[in-house]
Amino acid sequence: MWHDNETTIDYLNFGVIADACAKLLQQTNGAPISIGVSGGWGVGKSSLIRMVAARLSAFAEPEENTYVIVTFNPWLYQDFEGARSALLQIVGDEVLRRAASDEGLLKKAKRLLQRINLLRLVQLGGEAAATIATGIPVGLVGRAIVKFGSVFKSEGDGNSSDGDEDSDAGGGFDLLKAAEPISLPGEIQAFRDALEELLEELKITLVVFVDDLDRCLPKTAIATLESIRLLLFLKRSAFVLAADNDFIKGAVRVHFEGTGITNDIATNYFDKLIQVPLHVPRLGVNEAKAYLALLLMERAFADGYFDKNRFDRALTAVPERLRTSWRGDAVTTDFLQSLVGIGDERMVGLMRLAEDLAPLLTQSTSVNANPRLMKRFLNTVFLRFALAAPQGIELDVQELAKWHLLERCDESLANALGALVTSASDGRIEALRVAEAAVHEGAPLTDPFKDNAFTKEWLQLQPALGEIDLRPLLHLSRDTATRDFGADNMTPEGRALRDALLVATGGNAPLTQAIQAAGAVQAGLAMDKAWQLKAPKRTWRQVADIVLLVELCKVFPELSAKASSLLSQAPVGSIGPGIIPLLHAQVWARPILDTWADATGVAQPVKKAILAKKAGH
Repeated sequence: MWHDNETTIDYLNFGVIADACAKLLQQTNGAPISIGVSGGWGVGKSSLIRMVAARLSAFAEPEENTYVIVTFNPWLYQDFEGARSALLQIVGDEVLRRAASDEGLLKKAKRLLQRINLLRLVQLGGEAAATIATGIPVGLVGRAIVKFGSVFKSEGDGNSSDGDEDSDAGGGFDLLKAAEPISLPGEIQAFRDALEELLEELKITLVVFVDDLDRCLPKTAIATLESIRLLLFLKRSAFVLAADNDFIKGAVRVHFEGTGITNDIATNYFDKLIQVPLHVPRLGVNEAKAYLALLLMERAFADGYFDKNRFDRALTAVPERLRTSWRGDAVTTDFLQSLVGIGDERMVGLMRLAEDLAPLLTQSTSVNANPRLMKRFLNTVFLRFALAAPQGIELDVQELAKWHLLERCDESLANALGALVTSASDGRIEALRVAEAAVHEGAPLTDPFKDNAFTKEWLQLQPALGEIDLRPLLHLSRDTATRDFGADNMTPEGRALRDALLVATGGNAPLTQAIQAAGAVQAGLAMDKAWQLKAPKRTWRQVADIVLLVELCKVFPELSAKASSLLSQAPVGSIGPGIIPLLHAQVWARPILDTWADATGVAQPVKKAILAKKAGH
């Protein structure tokens, strides 16, 4: 299985972007900068910022500048601690750790933490904020703050002003003095000044990577952005924010709900925080093919049938090919086969699978070449593959992938074909075989196949499924749909009757003979199965919709109660007058017609048809 965590291994040619972003951070020479990495869910934002962070160490100059990486994930703090407080505390703790070896800087770092504590208390609001603003204890919380004022003190600090670290260590420094109000704007500026001074003296550039912002609730997302404002645009600081722009706009609209905020204003809110917008590139067919191929190679390497040397060579060669794809160096079948070895049929088959899947997963609106969704697609396929052997099922990965592709991209067609599998005693679908042949011949497709690009390309994918027993394949796909292949308690005669009922449009001698040959018990089972399988196409307006009930009851009247029960399930609003004459001719069906005649949801033409039959017309 492929994990869903971010990585620094480059499968998507993001290394070029990461190099450029890291270089941009280095070229600021201490000037503040903020970079926004934007893109939708699962496109690789987290991996990209991890690659940037990994590259920054190469630019370090120990005597002049060291990059200190702080990664902040507000999603982790949601509902536990305010994101604003958590970010300030993480930054303060990191600065304190860096200053630990220098006594003078350590004192300043502790004073910085005092100011962070103060700002965190102000954030609580109520009695705490009132006490801090006025210097007068307000309520129980205010009295507790004054009594336990050590949250604003650090061990060994003198009773001095900000600039006097050398005064008497026994006096104690207190940011909060009784009956002396403070200026919150002044404290915020003092915090910024103190942090900027420490960064300069420590010779470090603080780089804060903010990730998973678009997983947060709007309140948490906005609180994080508000806390970033306290740290933004300080010398020797940089922010890299990874978020979905559309989500941020939505969070801003929720935050300012009722103010009539426009899309432009919502966009400007984020733009004011970001100096350099960086959009994660969308994947095309070429990139999707490369990604799928590398994932399959990774799996083969983990399973022990693809050696490390060839895998390492592919990890280098594929990104290099993607970097020059603009001039026509595509990730072709020949290129992929050269990496795995033309003589390795198993690996060549997997590379062919990557090439076949890439265009369809790129064009599909349900996948859209999203790296996370493509990875999950392969996880499902290989999980089913692992479940096959213990159940005595032999299937190729390619067969499983082709079927899951249909489930993912056209669920209605997958369900329609699944219903056809249950109606065939050998699990083969004649309609699928005919459709696969029609596509190769350029002939039009018939129901249930749609005449669109995806369906045609899917039908052409290898292997062809029209000639194989699909019951094992659908048995493994029960995580997406319930599968009932039936025939557990049916004789060959019962199965034959079931299949005849599925195609019957009226009574005839062969159908009557099939009913008689099956016997009453098997005929009852066939009624249940055929009625269930025909449900998706039943309109309740055509004689063909009910003919199986009528013909079975003609031969075996004891099945009338079962037929009456099935008929009574009809959605009254869908019933058409065309089925009334045939039903009225069946004694067992007349009580149901009487019920329909009195039902409020039945259409007037249907009621008129019932009344006309009752009147003898």
